[in-house]
Amino acid sequence: MTEPDDDFDNGWDNRATLVDGRWVDRSPRYPDREPQLRREAELLPWLAPLLPLPVPVPEIVSEDPFTLRYAYLPGRPCPGTSAAHGRAIGGFLRTLHKVDPAAAVAHGLFDAASAFDDAQETRDRMQVDVLPRLPDRLRAAAAALLERASRPVSNPRVVHGDLGLDHIRVTEDDVTGVIDWGDSCAGDPAIDLAATTLSASPAFAEAVIAAYRPDDALLARARDWHLLGPWHEVLYGLGSGGPAFIESGLAGTIDRLERFGSA
Repeated sequence: MTEPDDDFDNGWDNRATLVDGRWVDRSPRYPDREPQLRREAELLPWLAPLLPLPVPVPEIVSEDPFTLRYAYLPGRPCPGTSAAHGRAIGGFLRTLHKVDPAAAVAHGLFDAASAFDDAQETRDRMQVDVLPRLPDRLRAAAAALLERASRPVSNPRVVHGDLGLDHIRVTEDDVTGVIDWGDSCAGDPAIDLAATTLSASPAFAEAVIAAYRPDDALLARARDWHLLGPWHEVLYGLGSGGPAFIESGLAGTIDRLERFGSA
């Protein structure tokens, strides 16, 4: 069995502990994160058989402290360089986004209206706490980005919601798991294409796109979600993360706005 990477327990919201080399225990770092884990415990056992790649199938093993346990999915974080991995993820997302959202909500998925309201609260904080910290030359583009992100999508789908490459587990040419479903909800499918098409190599990204076949509007929204990603890091730094996260989040925000433009 592949040993976990050195940053195995690096989540902002939850703690992850490897038990006996076979199981992963997850518990909330903060009390308000517990509902996320409870939704995972209800959703993932129902969702897992519908998907072409492994995902955690957790069960609640403790109420105090609240803890989920699932079988360890071997591998390392995806480097985002392999076309084989990209094809697998593109197909995975195409299948995930075809799952009936109403059925998923009935099995614990965060519903679209509640998820949008939660995300809008975060964007409102970004408006107040992040936007003024950006250079004057980028502020108009950044404000327009926030405005676009605040438009509800007309056809919410089941989304992972936080599909960075570090949440994709791989060994050699195989994708062995997609983990960390705490942000899953009924929402914009473009959010799952953000890091998988814009934080990866061209070979990986092109393979995702070839397998998924998104239209131009979906890719444009994926670009917006990618641009907005580092803003979350700033907010985390302003909370419990500390100054290093504020600095790196602002640097990432500026870099992406400058590299990917404002159109």
